[in-house]
Amino acid sequence: MKTTKNLGMLLLGIWLIITGLMQVVSIPIPSIGIILAILAIASGALILLQK
Repeated sequence: MKTTKNLGMLLLGIWLIITGLMQVVSIPIPSIGIILAILAIASGALILLQK
């Protein structure tokens, strides 16, 4: 399996997986909304900067 060297795309993939799991599995995690928002902002910024 080949992993990406683009950190922004890696963070985006992690964000998508966590967001999908939160819809399927109802596990109460405190402040998950803030964590996902920070992860989305970081991945978006890195993708725009192409890092």
